[in-house]
Parts: sequence; structure tokens; C-alpha cells
Amino acid sequence: MIAYIKGKVTYIQDDSVIVDVNGVGYEIFCANPFVFQNSLNDEALIFTHHHVREDAQVLYGFENQEQKLLFTKLLQVSGIGPKGALAILGSVNVSDFVAAVEREDDKFLTSFPGVGKKTARQVVLDLKGKLTTMLSIPAEENDADSLWGRESFEGLSETQEALRTLGYSEKEIKAVIPQLQKENLTNTDEIIRKALALLMKN
Repeated sequence: MIAYIKGKVTYIQDDSVIVDVNGVGYEIFCANPFVFQNSLNDEALIFTHHHVREDAQVLYGFENQEQKLLFTKLLQVSGIGPKGALAILGSVNVSDFVAAVEREDDKFLTSFPGVGKKTARQVVLDLKGKLTTMLSIPAEENDADSLWGRESFEGLSETQEALRTLGYSEKEIKAVIPQLQKENLTNTDEIIRKALALLMKN
């Protein structure tokens, strides 16, 4: 299996990046390819999961080992495929997701695309208690941290919907998400203002 790829990021597309390794271009599908924007035309190391099906072989890429481990664990949950796992990783950071699983927060888990109540319950049954050790993340967070995780996720989701309503494309929205996540903002209005400022710069 291909554990990681190190090479020059030559293209960034809506759902993937192309990495040149000694003249061979590898297409790697990512939750948000624009997190590698700073490595465009430069060398980057991307952790990968080599997904093999009867009809295809696909590379999925991640910024770090924690994202990769969570992705592989999500694939083991009935009802979640690669696209669903990527959608989750593209919407929340690993620690917030693990905390939601540990506290059995069905409302939080069903907010992800394609995750209904049945799948959310299956996620808890299959993954609770298994992620904290593997990912070196505490099983419990204090109330303030848990609240911040929920509020920031909800604010980010509402911001994406607002930007779509304003006519921005998925590509434009994805390009500013990594920067918005770094801001640690929880108020939706503040996140939207920051997003619009970033979009105007771009």
C-alpha cells in the first residue's frame, strides 16, 4: 500500500491535488485540496490511503496521520464510504469529531452530509472508545471546549450556506475554509465577515 507521497504539488482541483514524483503525476483526492495551496509548485508530503475496489484504485490524501487514521476507521462503519468519510473530515477537525463520538452526540454527528440517525448510532457503536487511544486525544473535553467545537462547526456550516446563497462557487468557498478554521471564531456573523474579507482578497 502507498502510505504517503512526497513530491511537487503541480495542480489543485476542486476535489483533488496532482503531485509530481519524478515525472509521474499522482491524483490524490482530499477533503479540502486547498489546504495544500501554500505548497503549490513546491514539495509537499501527503499521507495517503490507497483504496482498492474491483473497478478502481484511488488515492485519498491527508495533512497528517490523525486524519488518515480517522478516515480508515470511518470506512469500517457500515453506511460510510470514502466520499462520506471525506465529507466529515472536510467539515470538522479530528478532536471535535472524536469528542462528539465519545459523548454520543447524535445531533452533532447527523449534521454531516449523508449521516442519518442510524449511521450516527453505528458510528458511536463502532468507534466509541477506540479513537481516543489511537489518535492520542482525550476521551473527554471540558464543557467549554466541547461547546466551542459544536458552535464553531455550526457557524462554519452556516457560513458555507450563506456564501453559496451569495453566489460563490464551491471552489471559492473551499479555498477559504482552512483559513477560517484557524481563526477559532464561533459567531456566525463574524465568520461570514471574515470569509467575505478573504474572498475579496482572492
